[in-house]
Amino acid sequence: MTDETMTEIRAGVELPAHREQIELRTSDGLRLVGELATPVDRPPVATLVTLHPLPTAGGFMDSHIIRKAAARLPALAGLAVLRFNTRGTVSPRGRSEGAFGEGLAERADVAAAMRFVEERGLPVPWLVGWSFGTELALKYGLEHGIAGAVLLSPPLHRTTDEELARWRSAPVPLVAIIPEHDDYLKPAEAAERFAGLPHLTRIDVEGGKHLWVGESQTRRVLEEIVRAVNPAALPLPTHWPAASVAQPEA
Repeated sequence: MTDETMTEIRAGVELPAHREQIELRTSDGLRLVGELATPVDRPPVATLVTLHPLPTAGGFMDSHIIRKAAARLPALAGLAVLRFNTRGTVSPRGRSEGAFGEGLAERADVAAAMRFVEERGLPVPWLVGWSFGTELALKYGLEHGIAGAVLLSPPLHRTTDEELARWRSAPVPLVAIIPEHDDYLKPAEAAERFAGLPHLTRIDVEGGKHLWVGESQTRRVLEEIVRAVNPAALPLPTHWPAASVAQPEA
């Protein structure tokens, strides 16, 4: 295979996956819109249930790290990726019903996503929250049978000390990825707030920023997610098709 037949994996590249537009139904009767992306050539080894940044600040299911996880990780790491708009959130996929609930009413949104995972028989569900999404993961993740959670740029604004303390006795792993130049929670503050959580792995990213802008930061975040969920898939290829990834027959 020559370089001319390979595509460099960068911002706009969408690798092969089965992509299904889905709807979630909440216990309070709302319809949430989303997408499920799964590998084309094998069953998924695990599932990422993604929770997007703050919708009142422009966060939605297409926020770039979440979109790129869905674009790349089914092919590169054998993962299913579920992404959806929380209540009242709009994206090109459409608008989820309801109105922003300050992280409280969204408890039902997380539950709807986890019920969908169970109904579909999707394996080994991990919550992957970014910014506001980390608050939902920390508040409500332990109410469900998750395998673990990854927190990208956690602000810890809405998560109470009592909610955080529940994770001290939780048997599931928690990975917090902290950018050096975060706007809300820098590494030193994160070390203090997360102290005493025995199953927490804190990863401080030198040069990182809250929004993880740029291909190098994107790649670092996706690699850390895969390291937590399916480390056998590392290192992630930088080009496609990749010799290390099994391809479906033509």
